[in-house]
Amino acid sequence: MIAAPRAAGEEVMNAQSQGNSEVAEETITKYEMEQVHQANKTGKQPVVFVHGLWLMPNSWDRWVTVFEEAGYVGLTPGWPDDPDNVEEANRFPDKLAGKTIGQIADYLQVIIRELKKKPAVVGHSFGGLIAQILAGRSLSAATVAIDPAPFRGVLPLPISALKSAWPVLHNPANRNRAVPLTLEQFRYGFANALDQKEGEELFEKFAVPGSGATLFQAATANLNPWTEAEVEVDNPGRGPLLVISGEKDHTVPHAIAHASYEQQKNNNMGATEFYEFPGRGHSLVIDHGWKDVAEKTLAFVKRFVH
Repeated sequence: MIAAPRAAGEEVMNAQSQGNSEVAEETITKYEMEQVHQANKTGKQPVVFVHGLWLMPNSWDRWVTVFEEAGYVGLTPGWPDDPDNVEEANRFPDKLAGKTIGQIADYLQVIIRELKKKPAVVGHSFGGLIAQILAGRSLSAATVAIDPAPFRGVLPLPISALKSAWPVLHNPANRNRAVPLTLEQFRYGFANALDQKEGEELFEKFAVPGSGATLFQAATANLNPWTEAEVEVDNPGRGPLLVISGEKDHTVPHAIAHASYEQQKNNNMGATEFYEFPGRGHSLVIDHGWKDVAEKTLAFVKRFVH
């Protein structure tokens, strides 16, 4: 990791030893390694997109097109042991079970360290939390956290957030399971700002079971001094950060997203900004208005990383 910030987007990651490269080849998937090799081959500035709970890397496919048209190269890694696609994830939910916040962050760190340039990192929901963890490890040149899950120090707990998480949190045994959402639960937690038809379409295309472990970790973060749901907000190598919120988000309401920003804003070495999209819910990265959010994100990244 880098002890102090340098020019964003120009910094080349420390060279990997042959041994570490072999470990990476064995740890991350062939698909992800091919993305890394392609990014390094192009010489372009990489942007790593981190999906959230109940979604998969395909939630970023359209975003990658927008960023690559702007001259970046996009990577969409999964979480550890993610199935290949939504259909497989729904058929074999056990593959998604038991993944913790620390395991996910460490897995993505392995991928980022294989890149020749320090990437920008964009994450949604739990991906937004993971993006901030990676930034706190000095691994991101610029970070955008969209409707980010809470970390230790983020205190608000609105009723809508509890209701959105209740399909998992109501049963302690779900900590070790992958828990799917029903259509009704998806419509409340993700698609409450959409009409019924679009909500059903998004459910069919994107929804997968989610690792209960991550939600239990976030829910108990302020009670556990050793929690993995912790962000190094004061690290001078954190870099620029934008927190984006959806006004009507039930899963990560304004109070949680803005409290994350409040925790981050005193980092004096990196710009810290907050923006809220009016009338948008937790589905804002995948619904009909996704491009507005992508363009806001791209504009922020462009300011700091070229």
